[in-house]
Amino acid sequence: MLIVSYSRLVSDARILKQINLFKDAYELTTCGYGPAPEGVVQHYEIPGEGTYWQRNRLATILHLYTWAYWSSPASAWCRRNLPQGYFDVTFADDIDSIGVGLWTKPKLGVHADLHEYSPREKENVPRWRIFVKPYMEWQVRHFVKRVDSCSTVSTFIASEYEKNFGISPTLVVNATPFHDLHPTDTPENGPIRMVHAGTCRPDRFAEIMIDAVADLDGRYTLDMYLVNNGSDYFTQLSEKCRDIPNVNLHPGVPYDNLIDTLHRYDLGFHNLPPVNFNSRYALPNKFFDFVQARIGMVIGPSPEMVSRLEKYQLGRVAADFTTEALREALAETTPAEVATWKQNAHRHARELSSENVVQPWKDAVETITAKSKE
Repeated sequence: MLIVSYSRLVSDARILKQINLFKDAYELTTCGYGPAPEGVVQHYEIPGEGTYWQRNRLATILHLYTWAYWSSPASAWCRRNLPQGYFDVTFADDIDSIGVGLWTKPKLGVHADLHEYSPREKENVPRWRIFVKPYMEWQVRHFVKRVDSCSTVSTFIASEYEKNFGISPTLVVNATPFHDLHPTDTPENGPIRMVHAGTCRPDRFAEIMIDAVADLDGRYTLDMYLVNNGSDYFTQLSEKCRDIPNVNLHPGVPYDNLIDTLHRYDLGFHNLPPVNFNSRYALPNKFFDFVQARIGMVIGPSPEMVSRLEKYQLGRVAADFTTEALREALAETTPAEVATWKQNAHRHARELSSENVVQPWKDAVETITAKSKE
């Protein structure tokens, strides 16, 4: 079995879950950026991280999409280096690797894990919407409709694929592996310890969360662990936090250490203004990270997160995505509520773990491999 993804596999939580699921039952080969993950028998390391999105501009503008696809350095490298007709099953992750997955011509079939909704990924950027969106739609029609099965990360995204392309992905949320932890004691008098961990990108608007907590000095502290990609935005946030005594900005932590780091806190904090379709209907890893860390959460009103938060009583939802709404949600929160949310996270941690949601991947591959017995 081949798993191909245009990401750094050893730090890609979703890919690591796939590897862990299949490594004992299949002779597993991976293809992606960075070194070989543990548990694989062979690895093809794509050189030059980040080059999968670089395509011939003229080909994209002229809608010569086959040319555009294979002009990507990552796709071109895969075509030169991966064997055809060798693997029994190819498991292709995210939209840009699916064409390569089909090109490998596995003996039995291809499963595509679509992750998010690619045709509206950056719809808030006019240039992307004009030139790249039609290319993404072409990939769905030309590649995804030819695979044996597919999956995605949230209910709304699955519905959008069904509505616009007539394909029916199964649901595999970005849940976190089960961690055998217990809630920590919640301070009754001292400040409640809040945490946020993620990618440092301007379209995530971390400054909104910072400003909400800054006005509640004495009641809350906030530690933010953001992956520093060398951007000006990280520098801007660092300078902003220097003048706020109850907010600290740290570099991102390795995935293996993330849950233990979060476990030291009381509340997870997440707010993602809906600048595009995928932001609006996001159900990110961090929601499930907070559960496994046995902490409560305060979040913006993202519907996929809200439905689960309310079902399991895991925290509080702000009225909207603004600083004022987040500040009000925090001001209403009591230490007793935080302690209750932490206990609820503990109670439902097993149910909301990745081990409990990855079965559709296993079913999809078993359906493909069953062809060998026909």
